[in-house]
Parts: sequence; structure tokens; C-alpha cells
Amino acid sequence: MAVETEPVTVPELALSDTDINWDRLDKTRFHIIGAILFTAQSALLHPTAVVKTRMQIAGSGLSHMSGISVFRHILKCDGIPGIFRGFGTSAIGSLPGRVLALTSLEVSKDMMLKYTDGLDMPEATRVGIANGVAGMFSNLVSCGYYVPLDVICQRLMVQGLPGTTSCNKPFDVIQNVTKAEGLRGLYRGFGLTALTQSPANALWWGAYGSAQHMIWRSLGYRDDAEKKPSHMEMVTVQASAGMMAGACTSIITTPIDTVKTRLQVMDNYGAGRPSVLKTAKTLLKEDGWRGFYRGFGPRFLNMSLYGTTMIVTYELISNVRYCAGKESEKK
Repeated sequence: MAVETEPVTVPELALSDTDINWDRLDKTRFHIIGAILFTAQSALLHPTAVVKTRMQIAGSGLSHMSGISVFRHILKCDGIPGIFRGFGTSAIGSLPGRVLALTSLEVSKDMMLKYTDGLDMPEATRVGIANGVAGMFSNLVSCGYYVPLDVICQRLMVQGLPGTTSCNKPFDVIQNVTKAEGLRGLYRGFGLTALTQSPANALWWGAYGSAQHMIWRSLGYRDDAEKKPSHMEMVTVQASAGMMAGACTSIITTPIDTVKTRLQVMDNYGAGRPSVLKTAKTLLKEDGWRGFYRGFGPRFLNMSLYGTTMIVTYELISNVRYCAGKESEKK
């Protein structure tokens, strides 16, 4: 006797469902699942961060080599552990920081979307503004936590290079830095990070939000249309928008990142404390304006891939919990 079975259908999403409502998210599962997936994503991209950081340091002998050559050099000299220097500290240390960043991002974005609802402006502009303001606010909130973590991780990445202090463990870095400069040594580059990364974060999220809505519209999707995107289409569009946003942001922010990285890890800076101006002058003297784009290749690759993987992970987690919340409401 044949048993009839109903065909399994993949649910379609309304276009408006691609914007997440924070109030309907299961926050606990959102952060637990997010921690696992974002840590796996960080592991995949960490080698590009190590290559980029080493290329940006003076006297490393790697600054004029290509990213692939630097990667091979690290593998030859230090093996697999070499391209994952600082990953353990970064992965564990980022967990509470990520909760702080994602929570502030979602809450502020939801508030901005509600505040701008009904204003006479294109939807892509409204979403871009909401994402941009949320990205800036999230970065300002999390800067106080991430800057010391950044200093520690980057110092571990460049161990053995000229001009850096020898440290084997994260606690060695903390001890050496605080002994030489006090607590403020862990906040080297904080002002530069806060003043520049917040607009950069706003640019990233703003570009992502606008790009996503423009892609949807170019594909013929509208909020009031009967045609609804599938989950696969949603992931593809969001991945493309994330890559575009990451690529654009890396082009604009690499010079600032080069100065910040050298400011945070170099110790042979001569008399007085290191400063942004002193670091920039030294970099300009060594390589001219092209020196500000040291490590651009790995950083471009890192931010483009990061934009793709991060936003797909972020949106998938959000939409899974969001859709589950909507289903439970219907019941």
C-alpha cells in the first residue's frame, strides 16, 4: 500500500522579512549560535590578518613582498602555528565583545528604523541611514573593549620582528605594556580607532544596507509584490552586498589601519610616547604615500571575505530565530 507524502517546500520570505526585528529575536540562541559560527569564521580569516599585520610593520623585511609570498614565508619559518598567532586570544576574548557589539547594533538599528518610518525618502536610503547610524553607535560602544584586545593580539602576531617586544603569552603582553606605560599603553590607538573606525563601520553597514536593497529592487522584488525571495536568493544577495561593502571599506580605511597597527605594536619609537603624527611621518619617510597601503592585498581579501561570511552568518542566525518567532506567534 503506497503512502502518500506531502512534498517538502522551502518557505519563501517577504522582502520586509530581510530586515530583522530585534524584539522578535531569541537573544540567548542568537548569541550562542552566533558565537560558534563567528568563531569558525574568524579561524578561516585569521591567517589573512596575520599576513596583513606583518606586512605593515617597519623592518620586517616583508613590507615589499606580496601577500602570498609573506604567507609562504610564515609557513616556512613557523609552520601552521605561525599563521594562527594570536587566534586563541582573539577567539576567546571576542566572545563578550561580540555580544556587546551585536546587541548595541540591533537595538540601535531597530530604533532608527522606527524613528525614520514614514519619512519621505527612498527605502534604500532609509535602511542605509539606519544601518549606518547603528554601525557607528555599535563601534563606539565596543571600542573600549576591543582596543586593548587588538593591541594584545597584534603584538602576538608580530613576535620576532624588529622593533617589537618579545612576548609569548597574552598575559606577558599585558605585563610588559602596563609596566612600560601603565594601563593607557593598552589603549594605544584608541582615539584613532574611535574617530575613524566609527565612520568606517557606519560606511560598511550603510553600504551593505543600501546595496542589498538596490540589488533586491534590480531583481524585481518589492515589499508589496507577490514575488517573494527564497532563502537561497536571500543568502546570495546578502553575501554579494556584504562583499561589496567590505571591498569599498577596505580601500578607504587601509591607510588608517596601517598607522593604527604600527602605533599599537612598535616599541622603538624614540623619545616620548608614540603618536599618530609621529607614526605617519615615519611611514611617509620610509615608503612615501604607497607605504600607507602596506598589506592592502590581504586586508582587501580579509574584509571582502569577512563581509560575505559575517553578513551571511549574521542574517541567517537572525532570520532563523526571527522566522521561528513569527511561527510561534501564529500558533
